[in-house]
Amino acid sequence: MELEKEPADRRRKRSIQVVFIVFMGLLLFFTLFSNTLQSLTLPKVRTEKSANGSLLFTIEGSGMLQPFAEARLLNPAGWKVQKILVKEGEHVKTGQKLIIYDSKTAERELQDEITNMDKQKIELQNIQDQYIESTKEGDELSIRKVKRDIETRKLDLGMQERKINELRDLLTSQQEITAPFDGIITKLNALEGLTSTGEPDVLISNSSLGYRMDIFADSTLLSSLGISIGDKIEIKVDTGQEQQTRMIEGTIDEVVNAQPRTVSSSGEEAGLTLTIPQKALHIKVFDSELKGGEQAEIKLEKRSQQEGVVISNEAIHHDRDGMFVYKIDEQRGALGNVFVARKVRIDSSQTNDKETMIQSNSLYEEDLIILESSEPLQDGNRVRLQ
Repeated sequence: MELEKEPADRRRKRSIQVVFIVFMGLLLFFTLFSNTLQSLTLPKVRTEKSANGSLLFTIEGSGMLQPFAEARLLNPAGWKVQKILVKEGEHVKTGQKLIIYDSKTAERELQDEITNMDKQKIELQNIQDQYIESTKEGDELSIRKVKRDIETRKLDLGMQERKINELRDLLTSQQEITAPFDGIITKLNALEGLTSTGEPDVLISNSSLGYRMDIFADSTLLSSLGISIGDKIEIKVDTGQEQQTRMIEGTIDEVVNAQPRTVSSSGEEAGLTLTIPQKALHIKVFDSELKGGEQAEIKLEKRSQQEGVVISNEAIHHDRDGMFVYKIDEQRGALGNVFVARKVRIDSSQTNDKETMIQSNSLYEEDLIILESSEPLQDGNRVRLQ
């Protein structure tokens, strides 16, 4: 009996040992990895290291080259177009005929008025003959009446002559459109055989005054680049031919205030609207080969003279007290490091479309700055690094 009892005790002791070892193993596992398991429930953040350096300021823009001065030539008489003598894109000289109109109706009207005047002259001669007869008869009353009729007829003739001269001038001026200056035909709305549709029949640009393009940029960015009136700028122009562009020198002709740009904040700053002052650059271009309507673009780059701590714009948040960022505060412990998000107030000295140079007594080079979080953050929140 004692021999049978001894193996049973050993089995029981071995089972107790196994259970104890498993228990201690689980206890050790949860002790060592509890911090890791807990961190899986924390907000996940993407970070970058702050760095000392300068900012690269860039202005890019594109637009269509428009004539600096353009004339809109109308068909005021509303006559049908008889013949178009030019094509779009054609260079023309001052006084060159562009369009001839069908003026037959106006010519007939002029001829009718000339015939009217001839009739009035004949009637005047008849009255003058009556005056001679009255003089012979010595009838004073009849003489005075005929004199008044003669003066009236002369006044009517004067009016008719002025009317004919006016019609003749209108016929001459409206029978055709001529170029008011040396330029390029930028658009033709006229169609042969049809009357005008209300639009100018011809648009002609003054090639001697050049072309212009307008670019809009943030006021602070322009200040950082130091752009001023009279500065030269390289413009890349699409010639319209396949894969062919030209570099043309332009001049800053004018810098004026433009409509401010508004930016709506998102995330925890939702509801805040930022107003960013804007400027418009008017760039003037001279080139004999330009016709207007070409697509053009510019790109200006310049590094800031000032250096400092530079971070990405996506790391910057705004509230009613100003700007701030979240930086990582790493706390070391026996069971592993803990990462805490700390709210740090900052001031901006310079900024571009990607980065901002900041001023803060609590941020230094190589600090980890939070760019993005899977959940909204508060000061002191524990986080896990992506």
